[in-house]
Amino acid sequence: MEFDIKNLKKKNKYTPVQILALGFAIVILIGAILLSLPIASQSGKITPFIDCIFTSTSAVCVTGLVTLDTGTYWTYFGKTVIMLLIETGGLGFMSVGTLVFFFLGKRISLKERLVMREAMNVNSLQGLVKMVKYVLIFTFSVEGIGAVLFATQFIPQFGIAKGIYYSVFHSVSAFCNAGFDLMGNFKSLTAYANNSVVILTVSALIVIGGLGFFVWVEIYNCSEFKKLSLHSTIVIYSTIILIVGGAILMYIFEMNNPTTMRGMSVKGKILSSIFASVSPRTAGFNSIPLDKMTTAGNFLTIILMFIGGSPGSTAGGIKTATVVVLFMTVMSVVHGREDTEIFKKRIKKELVYKALVITVLGLMIVIVVTMVLSITEPSNIPFEYFLYEATSAFATVGLTLGLTTKLTFVGKIIITLTMYAGRVGPLTIILALARNKKGKSGTIRYPEDKILIG
Repeated sequence: MEFDIKNLKKKNKYTPVQILALGFAIVILIGAILLSLPIASQSGKITPFIDCIFTSTSAVCVTGLVTLDTGTYWTYFGKTVIMLLIETGGLGFMSVGTLVFFFLGKRISLKERLVMREAMNVNSLQGLVKMVKYVLIFTFSVEGIGAVLFATQFIPQFGIAKGIYYSVFHSVSAFCNAGFDLMGNFKSLTAYANNSVVILTVSALIVIGGLGFFVWVEIYNCSEFKKLSLHSTIVIYSTIILIVGGAILMYIFEMNNPTTMRGMSVKGKILSSIFASVSPRTAGFNSIPLDKMTTAGNFLTIILMFIGGSPGSTAGGIKTATVVVLFMTVMSVVHGREDTEIFKKRIKKELVYKALVITVLGLMIVIVVTMVLSITEPSNIPFEYFLYEATSAFATVGLTLGLTTKLTFVGKIIITLTMYAGRVGPLTIILALARNKKGKSGTIRYPEDKILIG
């Protein structure tokens, strides 16, 4: 197998990482072209291409930031295009391509398997096609259950046809952590703040999609929780801690805020607190007005957005496993241990370095985008709005304090590129752009020296 892979890399011009990055870009472009057609807009006119690119990028990168209101601007053709882009972006274009191959009865080549491995974020080619089959079946099953639950609320409100369509759309959007909604006028799910079925169904779909397919495959095949891999254990524990901890803090920060939760019942406050903790990682729905939240609530949201979901999932951010590895590295250093240890297991240095690189690159992107937006956008907009928007775009969340619709042409381009970088991954983009340099530089070890730290 190693021999075949080496020969394949020599024969092909593009590496799997480059194909992955290019593939997302092509899907975005196709989506933008379809959205620019007159049939896609309610007005019957051609939509400005920058808004089409922005919307298509947001859908494929499962972000949810929009310059045009999804519920009122687009026709059902446009909304369906957006839904298909969300599904493609959430599953990954290679998974969708695999589905097409299944229907056509075509064999999946080694080159395509290599790209699939990169897209699924797994280490082995063994059983990869079977895993993709499980992923597709699991995805459509969960989205189907979500649609049925939504239908119990939306059909009585909107009628059968519209209710079913809204149920399917929001189930796909929630599971893929996209945050697109059809409620109109940028209201998101604020009208359903006290609706347990809608809020809990959306929350469950977000969490299920954000845990990662690898974790669910393990849970399905494992008879005891203790037998789960270290990765799955970390993901499950960190997700629970972030949801519960985030919900408690949100309740404390917002329960007496007259513009968000003070007028709600206890049930409404609890639902809104849970939703405000779940959605930033990284779905983009909201049940309370974001621009009226307290500063502490908004800052907590920024932190949750930056962390995001888990590796191999539909969510964005630097990922829960990355944060856990860095946190446990700090704890190991504090306790004088040489290696990073988690649940009595040692973590390779290479993984620690990768976690550090991903986090630093993420911080750099958010900082640079925030600074650039503060220059390109009107000066009367608070700094908090720029940081919030930059983090939301990088972590592919979709939450906004209202800045998205006010972005200048340059601002739209910046946020579009940020969403793309966040979905594909900053490390993936760097590897895709980097040229393979052959030589002996990797074997050279320079003299050791010391610098002062801290």
